[in-house]
Amino acid sequence: MSNAHRAPGVVGPFAGMDVPWLLRMQSQARKDHPFLIWAPFDAPARSWSYGEFHERVGALAAGLVKRGIRPGEYVLIHLDNCIEALLAWFACVELGAIAVTTNTRSAPAEMEYFAGHCGAVAAITQPAYAETISAHCRSLRWLAVISHDSGADPAPGNAAPRGDRFEALFADSVDRPRRAADPSAPCSVQYTSGTTSRPKAVLWTHANGLWGAKINASHQDLHAGDVHQTYLPLFHTNALAYSMLASLWVGATCVIQPRFSASRFWPVALEHGCTWTSTIPFCMKALLDHEIPKQHKFRLWGTAVCDPPVFARFGIKIIGWWGMTETITHGIIGEVDQPNTPMSIGRAAPEYTIRITDDDGRPTEVGGTGNLSIKGVPGLSLFSEYLHNEKATTESFDEHGYFVTGDRITMLEHGFVKFGDRAKDMLKVGGENVAASEIEQVIAVVPGVREAAVVAKKHPMLDEVPVAFIIPHAGVGGSPAELHDTVMTACRSALADFKIPREIRFVDEMPRSTLEKVAKAELRKMLD
Repeated sequence: MSNAHRAPGVVGPFAGMDVPWLLRMQSQARKDHPFLIWAPFDAPARSWSYGEFHERVGALAAGLVKRGIRPGEYVLIHLDNCIEALLAWFACVELGAIAVTTNTRSAPAEMEYFAGHCGAVAAITQPAYAETISAHCRSLRWLAVISHDSGADPAPGNAAPRGDRFEALFADSVDRPRRAADPSAPCSVQYTSGTTSRPKAVLWTHANGLWGAKINASHQDLHAGDVHQTYLPLFHTNALAYSMLASLWVGATCVIQPRFSASRFWPVALEHGCTWTSTIPFCMKALLDHEIPKQHKFRLWGTAVCDPPVFARFGIKIIGWWGMTETITHGIIGEVDQPNTPMSIGRAAPEYTIRITDDDGRPTEVGGTGNLSIKGVPGLSLFSEYLHNEKATTESFDEHGYFVTGDRITMLEHGFVKFGDRAKDMLKVGGENVAASEIEQVIAVVPGVREAAVVAKKHPMLDEVPVAFIIPHAGVGGSPAELHDTVMTACRSALADFKIPREIRFVDEMPRSTLEKVAKAELRKMLD
């Protein structure tokens, strides 16, 4: 926590509280109200009341302690959306372990890095990924595997060579661990793509988790009677904090689907009376092909921009927002009770200080585009640190204590802002952040490649996809087709599927800017 919160007499907003406190409190106040509804694709939905879910979390926390998990240790949770993902997350944070949620589309080499970097002692996964985790995360003391793959029966042969049944981990909830609530204690980790070759581990405290719960609920106007439809991945901040933790804060209901399905979206929304969803343009585009039922209960959607005209057909108010794993909630948010400027991302959230400046630190005028930085309290309204990377943590803040986001935004009238571009050369692939440099460093070491540059190409459904420009070595044996295949093979083995280039273009030279850097703006023009 920051020095301000350590000063004598300063009382933080979550004094004497932690994430287990929040769940326990709601299990008493909302005992029989549905908290989570698991809506798999091929079976009837199953509901967990607040009281029942709290009981199961306690049984799992007690079981994890019996399996030797101690406070301060890291546990990998490598699961697609399912109820077990949330049972595992809450059980870890209850006993004081740190829940590490990882992207299930990660390549084996990425999983090896995640497990080694955080020093995970155990992992909980599903049949489809058990082999990968077992083979590549070799320092684990044990591995537990749930019985299904996002509600579907596992494919034949998908069994871990070593691993326990997840169901066997549960003990008696009367033995659930008890510890003093410490809001500054570490809670969870998410790996986020940085501009370097290795993703950074964003560490949240319990206060961060509570901040995400409370402020997201406030920004989204969530209340106890709301039903939040959730299909974005729970290993990301969006579904974890914007949807699930926000619902928990107000005692609402969260409906969890395995993933987005355009054909199942409306039936699930109608069955459970969903009133809210956090979505992305990819999902909304897909829903335009389906009939919009008149009797739905939705009152608000949240997504990348406010009231995009193309989606006016839904007849639902859509608020825009901007946030990062590092900010826990939205640093910029659309107005719930006022008209928003269409295609803006909203206004500066009152809980933060937002700064928009040029490269020399001068303020950006209305109509101009500048660099976005944000000030909050580390360990409360901003992440605690990049785990095991003090240098990256320090370098991510400027001399005034602002977190440097690497995003550029355009100033509009009346305080509204519009997203500009990504100064950090990030791609947004179907809602996933991808660092171009991560792909480039995989390609650069392929024999026959002299230089590689990756840029974003616009895509009608995914927003952007990566395209690689490659200068081959002079006199490379074989044909460009062979080098193309070699590069693609290297990418498939080292990168998650959404990071793999959709296209490779061989060029004799790259356009250059100052200091001989590749002029990526010129490469992007070549894609038009």
